Amino acid sequence: MTIIILLIGISLTIALIFLGGFIWSMKSGQYDDTYGPSVRMLFDDKSKKKSKKS
Repeated sequence: MTIIILLIGISLTIALIFLGGFIWSMKSGQYDDTYGPSVRMLFDDKSKKKSKKS
C-alpha cells in the first residue's frame, strides 16, 4: 500500500515538472510564431537552388 502512495507522489512530481516547463515555454514566447515555420519550410528550397547556380 505504501508503494502506491510513493508512486502517486513521484508521478505528481513529474507531472508538475512538465507543467512548469510548459508554462515556462509559453511565457518565453516559444509558441508565438505559428505562421513563420510553415512559410520558412517552403522558401528554404528556393534559396538553396539559387545558391547552387551561382
